[in-house]
Amino acid sequence: YLAQSEHVPTVTSHDVTLLDVERGKVDIFSQAFGELFSAEERMLTSQASGKVSAIYLRPGAEVTPDTVILSLANPELTQAYQSALGEFNSRKAQLESFELEQQNELLDYRGRIADIEAALERAELDLQVNTELSERGVSARLEILRAELSVNQESKKLDFEKQKYQHFTKVQAFQLKQRQIELEQQNQQVALLRQQLDDMEVKAGIHGTLQSLDVELGESLPQGAALGRVGSDKNLLARLRVPQHQADQITLGSPVELATRKGRIAGTVNRIESVVTNGVVLAEVTLSSELPSDARPLAPVTGQIFMQTMDDALYVKQTAGLRPLSEIERFVLADDSEQAIKRKIQLGDLTQGKIII
Repeated sequence: YLAQSEHVPTVTSHDVTLLDVERGKVDIFSQAFGELFSAEERMLTSQASGKVSAIYLRPGAEVTPDTVILSLANPELTQAYQSALGEFNSRKAQLESFELEQQNELLDYRGRIADIEAALERAELDLQVNTELSERGVSARLEILRAELSVNQESKKLDFEKQKYQHFTKVQAFQLKQRQIELEQQNQQVALLRQQLDDMEVKAGIHGTLQSLDVELGESLPQGAALGRVGSDKNLLARLRVPQHQADQITLGSPVELATRKGRIAGTVNRIESVVTNGVVLAEVTLSSELPSDARPLAPVTGQIFMQTMDDALYVKQTAGLRPLSEIERFVLADDSEQAIKRKIQLGDLTQGKIII
């Protein structure tokens, strides 16, 4: 009997560890690691070439928009500004003088027109008198002709002078506009140089902290050179690295819970990158709760991103030796049996300390 019967090994319950398989509703979360970063960042650049003459702050310092971080010196820019300002003042004085001269010429034209109008009125009066005298037989026909000729000449002179006056006003308006445009161009040049001079005092531009400073005292810099970076320290976002196989299960607006060493932060997914890098996809999270005291740019965080809810799921608590997304062999013991059967088990995702089967 012993030779022909199948041998079944036996162990006592004290010698084995049993892990209960549970069944029920499970919220699936993707666990991702990442860091906080500034929602608002500003690159500091030199608006003109110059030499670093003073450095007032170093990385880590808190700044406001008007905080001066460093100063640049450029004597040539200062000289160019003074020259442009002098040219602007000269052109402004020339424009004022031109306007006065044009007003005088307008008055001269109006005076000549008034004289011609007066002469025309006298000629018309003479013509009227001579016409009345002729009707009485007192005035000669020759006097009437002379009076008519005088009226015609003065009328033509008046029309010609008015045409000259209209032409002069058009030319005057064009010349005035041209000089005003030149003055405005010079004013813009002065404003540009003035702004460049003001920018030699490099300011933070936003509330936050000075994250980096890339120059040293006495260093000569070209226009557009990078000086450093300023980032917000209160307005933060999170950047999480999501495993590629879970990225397509995450939607915009999904709730996220972030954990730092000193607290937790609630947030939502606002952006998911489409590029896969080293098997992970970057997800950007907007923070919606109060930040803990250790929340600052580049601080590491752990995130739990909600993906879906499984209403009828099999799962076990995470223990040593159980690796998510793997296949293992274990002895399975049914509730109504004392015999364990070896089976292959496919493990799924790990979510909040539970491994899906």
